[in-house]
Amino acid sequence: MPAPTAAKKVDVPVAPEAQPISQDEVETLLDAAAAANTLTLTEIPAETSTPILLGASDPGSDDFAAGMDIDEESRPKFAAAKDAETAVRREVRKIPIPPHRMSPLKASWSKIYTPLVENLKLQVRMNIKTKAVELRTSKSTTETGAIQKGEDFVRAYAMGFEVEDAVAILRLDGIYIQSFEIKDVKTLEGDHLARAVGRIVGKDGRTKYAIENTTKTRIVVAGGSKIHILGGFKEIGMARESVVSLILGKPPGKVYGNLRSISARLKERF
Repeated sequence: MPAPTAAKKVDVPVAPEAQPISQDEVETLLDAAAAANTLTLTEIPAETSTPILLGASDPGSDDFAAGMDIDEESRPKFAAAKDAETAVRREVRKIPIPPHRMSPLKASWSKIYTPLVENLKLQVRMNIKTKAVELRTSKSTTETGAIQKGEDFVRAYAMGFEVEDAVAILRLDGIYIQSFEIKDVKTLEGDHLARAVGRIVGKDGRTKYAIENTTKTRIVVAGGSKIHILGGFKEIGMARESVVSLILGKPPGKVYGNLRSISARLKERF
């Protein structure tokens, strides 16, 4: 007799043995699977079927080909593309004018606004209260960098350049302005600074004119300490080298000799 605490055996049902499938049942299963994979159009529900209609809008239809212009080689003809109207971005620039340049600006105002309005198609206004020249693009403005060129032109005149020299910024590409102070080269004060300016300008401006004519640049000495050079990139470099030599105390005679060699090189190049 087993103990009362002993585990009882659980009766596990025995799985019946697999019976072999006859050949007739195999053929029936294969026929049912083939029928399930093969669906005809009539067996698809109406909600899922999308009928394809051939009409005048179909490129393969005769009506569509009849409404299209075709050349002799059976190639379609299309209308020429038209330029889309580009949106003009309104830009405004304000250029402050120093007090000592206001009177020359008023005297030469007709020469200043004429190229800005006629060539660059900008709107120009001289604001006397704020002592500034205001530029604004208009619907007629077509050039992308027109307002930037106009700003550089007015700013060059405000620095002290003549209108005839500053207008080169509008007519030619690659014209720049480089500015620096004498103290950036050498710290000079009092009479030493005045003598350096005298060496740059020369007697009756001869030294400055010699540098300008040789390097094809324009030089302005403003405020007794600032130097502005207008010209091309290489020309500005040659002019600055001569000005720096004069600031450092090099005699004008040696600077003239260097200018002669520079002029000879330029003539050989061209």
